[in-house]
Amino acid sequence: MRPDGGTASGALVGIFRRERPIHEQLADEAGLDIDGMDDELAVAASDAALETRVHVPNDHIAVHGIPRDREWDAVASAEAPDLPGEELEYVALEDGTLIVDDDLPDGALSPLADALEGQIRAPYHGWAFWQGDDVWTVAAKRVQVVEVPEDVPGDEVQMTVNGDRGSLVIDGAESGADLPSLENFAGQQYGSFVLHASRLDDTLWEVVVLPL
Repeated sequence: MRPDGGTASGALVGIFRRERPIHEQLADEAGLDIDGMDDELAVAASDAALETRVHVPNDHIAVHGIPRDREWDAVASAEAPDLPGEELEYVALEDGTLIVDDDLPDGALSPLADALEGQIRAPYHGWAFWQGDDVWTVAAKRVQVVEVPEDVPGDEVQMTVNGDRGSLVIDGAESGADLPSLENFAGQQYGSFVLHASRLDDTLWEVVVLPL
């Protein structure tokens, strides 16, 4: 992936706060009067409106070969006129950086990040689906991002540790590389595990760890 920005220098794009919370925007569009409602009730009402307006395909549940369940951590709707195509993915980092594979105009992803603000904390992986006109649905899952200082000869890593046995596959080929940062990260969570990591930039990796 490359930082959103569309420039040769790879300028980082921050997340900017939207002027109004997404639940207020959705409630207005649905004709709901949320004045006087408490926050929890207002958000629930706007969520109901969202469910009637947008569709997130449930078959988009795999990222980099790791199965995902069908529950999103956050779903929102936004107007994003500068986004091309019908689908895209991006990763939001804790510092506000948005990383995406596609070559996009500066700030093109900001409406999606703004729409999710307050619903989910970064880092997260976002999937965006075009709904028509300039309207997009964005769904997100929390992810783990790990700094890997080792020189990894590839962009996809799968590591399996089962007791005293282990294997490492990099870009589809078995490897004898030593990646203590990833092994230690996973080992702190589980004694036996399968780890899948995808490179985000030179040293940052999106990591999924599953127990065996």
